[in-house]
Amino acid sequence: MIEVRELTKFFGAKKAVDRISFTVKKGEILGFLGPNGAGKSTSMRMITGFIPPSGGTAVIGGNDILTAPIAARQKIGYLPENAPVYPDMTVSGYLEFCAEVRGFTGAARKKKVEETIEKCFLSGVERQSIGTLSKGYRQRVCFAQSILHDPEYLILDEPTDGLDPNQKHEVRLMIRRMSAEKAIILSTHILDEVDAVCTRAIIIANGRIVADDTPENLRTRSALHGAVSLTLARTDPEKLLNCVRGAEGVGDAKVLEDGSDALKVRIYPRKPDILIAESVMSALTASRYEVRSLFVEQGRLDEVFRSVTTSP
Repeated sequence: MIEVRELTKFFGAKKAVDRISFTVKKGEILGFLGPNGAGKSTSMRMITGFIPPSGGTAVIGGNDILTAPIAARQKIGYLPENAPVYPDMTVSGYLEFCAEVRGFTGAARKKKVEETIEKCFLSGVERQSIGTLSKGYRQRVCFAQSILHDPEYLILDEPTDGLDPNQKHEVRLMIRRMSAEKAIILSTHILDEVDAVCTRAIIIANGRIVADDTPENLRTRSALHGAVSLTLARTDPEKLLNCVRGAEGVGDAKVLEDGSDALKVRIYPRKPDILIAESVMSALTASRYEVRSLFVEQGRLDEVFRSVTTSP
């Protein structure tokens, strides 16, 4: 597994990362989230040995990044932010160079490069100079070098940055397929990506971990979790609110939209773990309200993200 132990980083007097610790096991895809300047990329650079920590360490598959850096790096595939590549090299030339650095030679090197080009949807541009490629293609080239040697551990910093929706979908599928036999850390600012790919998420703010849980459990922290959103035939809003506020388990109710032919309301449970849909429907049925749609809210990651990264 990947073990991060009390990692700390100072840039002058500024503490960018403050004693963060966590583990990632094989089979896990850990989403690493945080606002700009929270310490995400700095943490990933320390985990991969790209920059030295001011304190603490990271252990990759049993190899300490400080005392056994080569052995640790051999097990890592790293996609840095902004996809740094050599613009004057062709795609195939660059990947052949990376394969050689990783110890592949002859037919094995050629086979690895061909497989990776196919896997990363680079067919058709392999003889093109990287500097002439779009941002999305450059991102794919950098992603290709990170998986070329089939590493046990993947550290991906914004892997879908610059990709169109179809390309994002393909990359996410690829990450999920690879995850069965790898431990993956994926830094992203796209909350949809956490839902689509990650089995667990860490949120970092001001250099510290402020949340560590599954996406499902994080959503339960949202004020919307368990709320019931309703659309009804046009009726008196105050009478309706009084009706649903009297249902068992209900804490509050609010009008979302009062239209000419429909009324939309949201009803909140008194406590996050209380299920109120059945009691709300019973109250509405007993009062003969015409319900057109009902939706139980699962909670929103963006709301939880804002809450844990802006609280004092």
